[in-house]
Amino acid sequence: MTRPAFPDEIRNGHGERLACTWTAGAADASAPFRRRLVVIGHGLTSDRERPWSRALSESLAEQGLSSVRVAWSGNGDSEGAFTDSCITKEVDDLGAVLDAVDEAGFRCAYVGHSMGAAVGVLRAAHDPRVRALVGLAGISHTAEFVTRMFGHLRPGDPMLDKPHCPFGDVLRADLLGIGGVVDRARSVRVPWLLVHGGSDDVVPVRDSRDLANASGGRARLVELPDADHSFTGDGTAALVETVVPWLVERVQKAVAAGRA
Repeated sequence: MTRPAFPDEIRNGHGERLACTWTAGAADASAPFRRRLVVIGHGLTSDRERPWSRALSESLAEQGLSSVRVAWSGNGDSEGAFTDSCITKEVDDLGAVLDAVDEAGFRCAYVGHSMGAAVGVLRAAHDPRVRALVGLAGISHTAEFVTRMFGHLRPGDPMLDKPHCPFGDVLRADLLGIGGVVDRARSVRVPWLLVHGGSDDVVPVRDSRDLANASGGRARLVELPDADHSFTGDGTAALVETVVPWLVERVQKAVAAGRA
């Protein structure tokens, strides 16, 4: 079985091109692995080239799993305006990615970081094309998050001291309107891994604990005591050593169950 071809281009429902970094799995991977793809989504004010995401892609490739790191619209070198970026739009962006890779013949898992993890919860709650879900330092209480982190900002003020990431009314309204994603955790039926650092000073580990509790035991929570929000330094290795074996095991179990 040959590996499906990666899509040449992915555009969202607004016609905006989503910048993607494709990493192919090892050429000698078993046939079922060649049809598997891990979609990796970043968090707020971030992009697809963070050290943790590159390390994750490289390690997945060594195990035979291909991946695509996506920059949400308005972020990095994707098309669109950053001031339009919000969870609701990124859920649609993820849908466009799933449309493209599903048509190409891939079966997908999704890994999301921070706000990108909330995107994953909302997508996986209703989209069966997400066959496994990983949340890294995920935001689950969105209204609390925007009030705590950015309640003092006015529209146009830089978020987290990043001039290219101005705070806007679209983001504020979306995070307040969603309120939180804990209730949606009850609708996630696929294998689910939650990873959170004990030294995270951006999103409290309580957010992942609340998701795990709401999942009714379906989600596995791994807390990395020394990891910060971005899994810097040794946190990157700890993240990779936690996530990659879990994803490989999910594929192996799917194959054994005849869901290749």
